[in-house]
Amino acid sequence: MKKTWIKWLEDIWYKEMYLSSMFMPLSMLYVDIIRVRRFLYQIGVFKTTKIPAPVIVIGNITVGGTGKTPLVIWLAEQLIAHGYQPGVISRGYAGSQTDSPQIVKSNSDPSLVGDEAVLLARRCHCPVVVAKKRVEAARELLANFPCNVIISDDGLQHLALFRDIEIVVIDGLRRFGNGYCLPVGPLREPQERVKRVDFVVVNGADELEANEIAMTCQGNDVINLQTGEKKLLADFKTAKLHAIAAIGNPQRFFSMLKSAGFDIDEHAFQDHHDFKAEDLYFKDDNPVLMTEKDAVKCRKFAQAKHWYLPIDAKLPESFSQKLLKLLQEKSHG
Repeated sequence: MKKTWIKWLEDIWYKEMYLSSMFMPLSMLYVDIIRVRRFLYQIGVFKTTKIPAPVIVIGNITVGGTGKTPLVIWLAEQLIAHGYQPGVISRGYAGSQTDSPQIVKSNSDPSLVGDEAVLLARRCHCPVVVAKKRVEAARELLANFPCNVIISDDGLQHLALFRDIEIVVIDGLRRFGNGYCLPVGPLREPQERVKRVDFVVVNGADELEANEIAMTCQGNDVINLQTGEKKLLADFKTAKLHAIAAIGNPQRFFSMLKSAGFDIDEHAFQDHHDFKAEDLYFKDDNPVLMTEKDAVKCRKFAQAKHWYLPIDAKLPESFSQKLLKLLQEKSHG
């Protein structure tokens, strides 16, 4: 993949920090805008809407992938297992029809509602609604389904929707980069924001700080895009693989495969890339393995050698208990 402007920025944020000083005045202005905006919501100048169901927001304060989607899937499963009827709302990023609320199904067109939304509809076993304005998405969800708790995929900065519980997800390897806000660094909000959320989940960290919760993401089976056949991931160790990733942090996917002993050719694309058949064409017959998010956009032109790896989040039982207890308190508060 050619070095896009986004990749260039990431190199500044996470590697070449000395180049970022020229943008410092813009970063300071950005922080001032963020703080003024939050203050205007706090004093009621901007309206915050409370929905007649508790809302759990899962988000991050950095640009790029941190592992929110696996955590949303895990949380939906936990809530269903404990008798709740959850629903998921999302921005539907890169979807062309999200100006108004859209109910997402497992066979929805990702170009219309977003690739992550279709993935969530396939995996969460609960209703999914997308809209640019999350308040509208939440209202549409409750108007059409008997949900008694709402999970907001992302939306930590979408203050128009009142939230009962906030969970921030941090990339355990990249953390907060150089520690600065956009455009100098990768932070959407000042790092102090993490202190005001209910739970801090860290994806793939070797070490945890106080009050952080460890999350690991793993996949053991691969599924064929064309036939639905399932195989053990370990069965592919004998072959060289083409690894495809168009996610916020493609290197996480590649590193996971290499650390497990796979021989791969890396093919990274920009997050939410609109795949074409030629993107998956290579001059050999080696298996092609991609992320599950990418698979929802590639099924229409998949071949027998195309496989995807579903990822599941693993978190401590103690976190599940604390979260459910807090949700019960908020529901009866």
